[in-house]
Amino acid sequence: MRNVLVVLFDGVQSLDVTGPVEVFAGAELQAPGTYRVTTASLDGAPVRTSSGLTLVPEGTLAEAAAAPDTLLVPGGKGTRAPDPALLDWLRRHGPRAGRLVSVCTGALLLAEAGLLEGRRVTTHWAYCERLADRHPGIDVDPDPIYVRDGHIATSAGVTSGIDLALALVEEDLGREVALTVARHLVVFLRRPGGQAQFSAQLAAQTARREPLREIQQWITEHPAEDLGVDALAARARLSPRHFARAFRAETGTTPGRYVDRVRLEHARRLLEDGTDGVEEVSRASGYGTPEAMRRAFVRTLGTAPAEYRRRFRPLPRREAPAVSSPSSSPRSRPLRT
Repeated sequence: MRNVLVVLFDGVQSLDVTGPVEVFAGAELQAPGTYRVTTASLDGAPVRTSSGLTLVPEGTLAEAAAAPDTLLVPGGKGTRAPDPALLDWLRRHGPRAGRLVSVCTGALLLAEAGLLEGRRVTTHWAYCERLADRHPGIDVDPDPIYVRDGHIATSAGVTSGIDLALALVEEDLGREVALTVARHLVVFLRRPGGQAQFSAQLAAQTARREPLREIQQWITEHPAEDLGVDALAARARLSPRHFARAFRAETGTTPGRYVDRVRLEHARRLLEDGTDGVEEVSRASGYGTPEAMRRAFVRTLGTAPAEYRRRFRPLPRREAPAVSSPSSSPRSRPLRT
């Protein structure tokens, strides 16, 4: 039985709590006796979330397990001016947890409690700079959706807590249990931790005019094609000069920079998947040669493609417990509700 303790406080982001809780609860349904999820606040009183919902904890933090297997600290508006008593509790009990996990700006609480010094972490993209400025001894990476550094795991905004929880379940119980839970929640099994918080299309503005919107989509779907300004302008039926100006005005970036980001994102996704070699990935992503892709990776990410693949390979999996009879399979066994 793995004890998962979720810390509640006024102003917590509700999805930071319920997303991971649903993952662990779903895993417990598939493999009974593997997880015990407990929610607790300082005084055991109900808390009001940032969206106005009320969450009722099971008890007080003082009554909770002194050394949980996983201590999960969510984010939300309540992390901006935290209760000193909560920070004191985290300072005393955080080091005892088998795994110390934060979702979104929950990393701010862990940092204020002095639990992240010397660690590589992430948080919601809008608060990475604040975290780095307030705590220069922490290595803040604003790009990934989650980061593991030893027994500490931090995730980016809101839904990335689900990705991290699924990765932890996969680590604990194996891929099949995590996959069954993901299917029930209708989410991808596990977005790799190194995947960017923003896709190219989310990072750029969406063009107002339909021809330019179509070009944005076409670039994303065809990274290996000729994506020079002349070729893209011809497809949009505009002059190259007019196209370049209009694209930048409506998306906030130049066509070249947009293409660079799309190709890098495509290459990262293929490397994270791990099925194609570097040469195949470079061609499929529009770089043409491994050397061109290597230069793009080093310039933007500070690491070569081979090292990137090694760094962001899937989490190691432990042997999964038996969750079905030999005549059944995880695919045929529905999640019990």
